[in-house]
Amino acid sequence: MKKIALITGATSGIGKATATKLAQNKIDIIITGRRKILLNELGEKLKSQFNVEVLELVFDIRDQAEVFKQIKELPDYWKRIDILVNNAGLAAGLDTFQDADIDDWETMIDTNVKGLLYISKAVIPLMIKRKRGHIINISSTAGKEVYFKGNVYCGTKHAVDAINKAMRIDLLEEGIKVTSVNPGMVETEFSLVRFKGDREKAGIPYKGIKPLSGEDVADVIWFVLNRPDHVNINEIIVTPKAQANSIYINRKME
Repeated sequence: MKKIALITGATSGIGKATATKLAQNKIDIIITGRRKILLNELGEKLKSQFNVEVLELVFDIRDQAEVFKQIKELPDYWKRIDILVNNAGLAAGLDTFQDADIDDWETMIDTNVKGLLYISKAVIPLMIKRKRGHIINISSTAGKEVYFKGNVYCGTKHAVDAINKAMRIDLLEEGIKVTSVNPGMVETEFSLVRFKGDREKAGIPYKGIKPLSGEDVADVIWFVLNRPDHVNINEIIVTPKAQANSIYINRKME
């Protein structure tokens, strides 16, 4: 029987690349996101290109009631979720703590932490029932070191790091794997969202380097998912060659 994966934030970037990678390998996909048109376009492409089943769920992961409703109302076939990729996340603003916008803080906390908790809480009982599953939490090098003006974004990713470790402990007896994938600089819509659509500002972080692509991270996720059943990759950090960690970057390696 084919495996089923649920991927949050699948309309672009790492989520879209991961959905494509898994569909290419004949895994049926549940894709979620807020942008209906982009989600539908991706669903149609995956079905026609890879001959897999795709279910598109349009909702905001910050909406607790809607998250639980969508998972509860899944058709029986789609409740056999083998893989959960908690990818939905964002950065909003890049300011010192004292100058930051509280609304940006709320958006990051609600998406990166609470949204991850809601979808995990809704899906995990389905995995426990079958005594199998693999949860991939997409964190960041920002969850390992704090950088200038990163304050609350880094805080949310440190929270994901801790939640990932706690999940692994709590689900140990349930036969469910838990992995954290921590990318460094990835050129997706991430920077554009952080700078609220300002393309000039969004390009600055990647000047002088060749950043990762969403496909690079999707390849890492696929590697993690394809270890033997008795092997679990607890966490993995992946950066461009030009990046040592969240702070040290060689901008002469483009």
